[in-house]
Amino acid sequence: MTKIYKIFLPEQWAEFQARGLFMGAPIDLEDGYIHLSTREQVVETAAKHFSEHAKIGLARIESAKLPAAIRPALKWEPSRGGEDFPHLYAPLPIGVIEAYWEVRNRDAGFAFPKIY
Repeated sequence: MTKIYKIFLPEQWAEFQARGLFMGAPIDLEDGYIHLSTREQVVETAAKHFSEHAKIGLARIESAKLPAAIRPALKWEPSRGGEDFPHLYAPLPIGVIEAYWEVRNRDAGFAFPKIY
């Protein structure tokens, strides 16, 4: 089983909760897929793309629990530094989120929980 993560801005998370389906952040919509990260990639992703934000949200997804209809839409593709990143070419349903944390940006970067 592979855990994958999505970083949300607080307003994106609120909209996701209200709608029950996440179509993507502006960069996701522009690129045509929802950007996800592995546990090992998420800290660098947050630092590179979200450092100007005081707070972000981190959602954990168990890739094996994605609905059968969208599981084939999860692709592992080379990205930053040639490393494979998970990309979801479908909307993300709220029911696949197994955990969510608010993460604050401290002077030394984001204070990720030890349990993520």
